[in-house]
Amino acid sequence: MIDFQKLPSPCFVLDETLLEANLAKIDRVRRESGAEVIVALKACAMWRIFPELARHSDGATASSAAEARLVFEEYGRPAHTYAPVYTDGNIEEILRCSDHLTFNSVAQYERFAPKAILRGISCGLRINPGYSPVETDLYNPCVAGSRLGVPAEALGELPEGIEGLHFHVLCESRPEHLRLALEAVEARFGKYLPQIKWLNMGGGHLMTHRDYDCDELIRILCDFRARHPHLRLILEPGSAFTWRTGYLVSTVEDVVENGGIRTAMLDVSFACHMPDCLEMPYKPAIVGARDPKAGEAGWRMGGNSCLAGDYCGDWVFDRELHRGDRVVFEDMIHYTMVKTTMFNGVAHPSIAIVRRDGTTEIVKEFGYEDFKSRMS
Repeated sequence: MIDFQKLPSPCFVLDETLLEANLAKIDRVRRESGAEVIVALKACAMWRIFPELARHSDGATASSAAEARLVFEEYGRPAHTYAPVYTDGNIEEILRCSDHLTFNSVAQYERFAPKAILRGISCGLRINPGYSPVETDLYNPCVAGSRLGVPAEALGELPEGIEGLHFHVLCESRPEHLRLALEAVEARFGKYLPQIKWLNMGGGHLMTHRDYDCDELIRILCDFRARHPHLRLILEPGSAFTWRTGYLVSTVEDVVENGGIRTAMLDVSFACHMPDCLEMPYKPAIVGARDPKAGEAGWRMGGNSCLAGDYCGDWVFDRELHRGDRVVFEDMIHYTMVKTTMFNGVAHPSIAIVRRDGTTEIVKEFGYEDFKSRMS
């Protein structure tokens, strides 16, 4: 049991024991399906845990030159890289740090693939199968007019030298959604499958969720491999690796009331530290709190930036909140640290790891120099 009172505030805290349980599930999918499962850094680039992730994955995927370099240097192997746009300014670094490179358009492929192929890099093309179960447009790559991936009607002959196809249409999704996505791929792009060596099914496979049916996922992958035995199948989940593996510890610094609404003013910010709560939007769980019942007054959590909308609510606690109380947000490792900003000069939370033996390692603390160096 983590003693949150002994941790700095604010602080992101990863529990190594919870991470280990997730990795065991991922290993099972790898072992029983024959598919490769690689880590998407876009969800969590916490490189201190890369040695552990590397033992339970088949590599890592990057979305930029910086992520590709981090994979190359800290993961210890070249990256699978996809970005919507490559430029003359970043392509050399990306080529140096990658062994698979996926292009968002035929034009980008024609522009940069010759250099990649000369270096022995396996090149792929992102396709848009026209199906996604994602209901929030901000996260849906198949909305009308999407800039992500080549639609079937825009692709004639597969350009020479392409060895793989890549689609990414899921987000915290279930196996049945992958089945529907694969049906769309086979219906719209099936004629190209005999011409390629690998198929990257992107991320969004939340296989470590307690309600996720890994048996069904394995069946879907095995059935697809039986239909296309020559293909390497690749999945690149991000959230699944660090799903529910940690927390964001905060402290109540003040309590304000206006119009009958009580707000606990915290030393963290939804805008700066938990932006998906505002963008998605979604309401995170808090340790020791629950949703209000009908007519029950709850507590709003207020962030410490000056943005008027930097708040989220409401929760009911088993006690009144006072200055100095800890408020601990659950499931705050994936898509949190990688999205933090220093808007208003608000400092990033510290980063800590609770090891298997119960000891705590503070791996990073932030201060004025971090803000100043970013603004120079």
